[in-house]
Amino acid sequence: MSALHVAVIGAGSIAAMHMGAYQAHPDAVLVGVYDIRPDRTRDVARARGIRAYASLDELLADPVVEAVSICTWNDSHAEIAARAVRAGKDVLVEKPLSKTVAEAEELEAVVSESGRMVQVGFVRRFSSNARVLKSFVDAGELGELYYARATNIRRIGNPGGWFADSARSGGGPLIDIGVHVLDLCWYMMGCPRAVTVSGVTDSRLGNRANITSLSRYTVADYDPDLSDVEDLATALIRFENGASLLLETSYSLHAAEDRLAVAVFGERGGAELEPELRIVLEKHDTVLNVTPQVDLLAFDFEEGFRSEIGAFVDACRGVGPQLAPVEHGVEMMRMLAAVYESAALGHEISLR
Repeated sequence: MSALHVAVIGAGSIAAMHMGAYQAHPDAVLVGVYDIRPDRTRDVARARGIRAYASLDELLADPVVEAVSICTWNDSHAEIAARAVRAGKDVLVEKPLSKTVAEAEELEAVVSESGRMVQVGFVRRFSSNARVLKSFVDAGELGELYYARATNIRRIGNPGGWFADSARSGGGPLIDIGVHVLDLCWYMMGCPRAVTVSGVTDSRLGNRANITSLSRYTVADYDPDLSDVEDLATALIRFENGASLLLETSYSLHAAEDRLAVAVFGERGGAELEPELRIVLEKHDTVLNVTPQVDLLAFDFEEGFRSEIGAFVDACRGVGPQLAPVEHGVEMMRMLAAVYESAALGHEISLR
């Protein structure tokens, strides 16, 4: 079976993770790259020894390219993915799938008519600690999961630039970093359908550009005066099987430290996935805190992206399952949109 020929759309930091993973994969060939900034396209292409496409149309028209990774601003995800599918390409699109539920549903319809594949970039599903826990969950070791907690708190973590511009991003920490932990819990729970969502958002602190004593990640187009997204989002989500999920995420919060915590709880056991994998079981009338003996107990960026890209390559070549299909991206957008709607209206939203 021949290798998969891939091009990457976008040339920022996440695109670099995709490109590195493709070039390290024995069954993938990174053909080229396109970015809206010609200088960045040229520089990245030269550094990696690949083709620099002059336009998105040129990339999508190239018959050598069988699949694409989309690593662009959120507001372009769905549109570019639909164009790529119509051009006969399989697609790995970074999360979120879109800015709106309507865009996500339109893309889902395009995919269903095309026979092509769209995988959503829920990269934490593919990390080794998540794969280990999923094997325990799928084997019934924890019983039915009925409650989950998802936390991703940054105290001074607004990257600025397009991340802080709702017109391009579609939202703040909820749609950027909260989605990772929300999806991870939802995936472990078996992806049940959400039926009600109650959410709260706050926009009080901004990007806290006045804080100069702590370093932070900022994007290339960082503007200390720009931030019209939420600082904080919290939500309670109920599912049709009776399970519930509690979410909290922030860019800016007067917290003592950043905090990443993911936990699920079932009838026979529970587990923490972040900050480190730990499984709680009950055996012989005794509670056991189990630490699996694995190389990585927490999410590792390079390993996570290598695994995600590897799964995408396998799915495109027909030798592996599709683990993050477009349908999951659509359902995630419904939950995210409902959090924002609930916060705006001040009451619970029904998704029944």
